[in-house]
Amino acid sequence: MAAALEASGEYRVLRKIKPRTTLAPADGSPLRKAVFVDVETTGLDPDRHEIIELAMAPFTYGKTGQIFSIGEPFHQLRQPKDPISPEITAITGITDEMVAGHEFDSHAIETFIEDADLVVAHNAAFDRRFLENYSPVFEMKPWACSIQQVDWRREGFEGTRLGYLVAGAGYFYDSHRALNDCYAAIELLAMPLPHSGEPAFRQLLENARKPTWRIWATYAPFDLKDKLRERGYRWNAGGDGALRAWYIDVAEEMKEPELFFLQSEIYHREVDIPTRRIDAYTRFSNRA
Repeated sequence: MAAALEASGEYRVLRKIKPRTTLAPADGSPLRKAVFVDVETTGLDPDRHEIIELAMAPFTYGKTGQIFSIGEPFHQLRQPKDPISPEITAITGITDEMVAGHEFDSHAIETFIEDADLVVAHNAAFDRRFLENYSPVFEMKPWACSIQQVDWRREGFEGTRLGYLVAGAGYFYDSHRALNDCYAAIELLAMPLPHSGEPAFRQLLENARKPTWRIWATYAPFDLKDKLRERGYRWNAGGDGALRAWYIDVAEEMKEPELFFLQSEIYHREVDIPTRRIDAYTRFSNRA
């Protein structure tokens, strides 16, 4: 029936993602271990809000980005200090009754993550900051992001939210719970991309391995802010020891051209411009 509907050209059939342990047969290459993580929280600020659900799904992969298998996951709930707001319950489906009396097993979390070669999240800039605030074990690991380090738009996808990507690939899943999100994201990363044909995880790995440079346009003239914004600079209001200035992240080969742009187009003279090299160990972290 599904084949007939699709063959008509009038319908599109979405298939449900179901958890499985084997995604591809082992090819004899050395195996590495990654852990896909997802958190649900009481808000967006890692310094004020708390994690109420943590899921971690381990998976094995090869150097070229082939994902082979998914292991036994970790999943726990945690009761926050303050009641969960109705808005957060509407988003996550998690209620005060569900988390009552629950606490994370910090030793189990550290044991689970300590032998991982890579930690992956869908929006790692969000998950990493919360998890680093919870345990220093997450500071010691290289991280990758399945939103920022796969060029989904070039591959024909219209958005980068996990649900949109999964639907664009022809699937659906029971979303809004952390463990389901982990399984769906791993399946998505294992699929070949529509245009390049390579596994999405291969592209993610290549981008995660590349260092980037954060360049700060400190004391840039106010009347040139639109020029910086059009070039891709973002404003940082300070805090956490960061500079209060416009900044941009560029690939290593673009560092010198970007410094030249600032010297010639923004400052009109030679100045010392703050820069910092960022790699997978600091990317998406407050420490960056």
